[in-house]
Amino acid sequence: MNQHSNQRGKASSSLALWAVVAVFTLCALLSPVLPSALADLAFVGPLIVFGAVHGTKRYGWRAVVTFAVITLVVSNIMENLSIITGFPFGHYHYTDGLGAKLFLVPLLIGPAYIAVGYLSWVMGTVLIGPVRRGSGLFNTVAVPAVASFAMVFWDICMDPGMATVQQNWIWEEGGGFFGVPLVNYLGWFLTVYVFFQLFALFLRHRGEATVDVIPLPKSYYYQAIAMYAAVALKYPTRYLAGLVSGDSESVTDAAGHTWWTGDIDETAALMSIVTMFFVAVLAALQLAQGRPTLPRTDHPDTPTLSAAGQRSS
Repeated sequence: MNQHSNQRGKASSSLALWAVVAVFTLCALLSPVLPSALADLAFVGPLIVFGAVHGTKRYGWRAVVTFAVITLVVSNIMENLSIITGFPFGHYHYTDGLGAKLFLVPLLIGPAYIAVGYLSWVMGTVLIGPVRRGSGLFNTVAVPAVASFAMVFWDICMDPGMATVQQNWIWEEGGGFFGVPLVNYLGWFLTVYVFFQLFALFLRHRGEATVDVIPLPKSYYYQAIAMYAAVALKYPTRYLAGLVSGDSESVTDAAGHTWWTGDIDETAALMSIVTMFFVAVLAALQLAQGRPTLPRTDHPDTPTLSAAGQRSS
């Protein structure tokens, strides 16, 4: 009876996650016609729900909360530091376009780091391997590094539109990538690597396991891959919407350089294809070619099934 109920629960959880993927994909397709505030909510909301449920199934709720806290603290410190000093992202400031702020950074920024950061972490573990208690140095360092690239790929697609076009933040000295400076992306890599590396060290040094370790199905990882690809989907969608409407206008950055919004959208679409979609395809192929499924967890925060099929606590 317990085994049957657990199987039903796992099936319901999986269906719920696929439903979140479907809703988020629809939001990405509709993003060009949604009001700005609604589009932001439709972007972050489903991602946070997905990460919370998906992450808990593998790592347990304590680890998910730990990831969120580490990410919030590190990202907010680094963003505020850069606004004040110019390190590590360069000199910029946020406008009021994203609403209320925590110190000098909009409240919406932290959840965005957490949400896409979690998906990028999963991409790293699929491509490299798991990080868990007792993992070797290679996985402990390599997974954060690969996840950092996956995360920065998103910023490459996102930043020119959000900054130069929508002016949610302003690069005070402009930059060569449609008003965004190179140092921004180097700062992003440093920032996300720091919180990924701290999370990897947390997983590596967690306490002794008290439950059995069982593999999660490949569909569990395909869900995260699909969600990561859906994040990238909004950029080709926006470009195609611009082609249909024929809208392209000039925008000027803080350094006085003029750019065309159509060129920014086209470049974002191209970059999403050769960066984020490439990572998603590569991760999917890793699973499809028979890579062993990765373990659920090695920590008692998440109950699993023993070899006899009984639920452990």
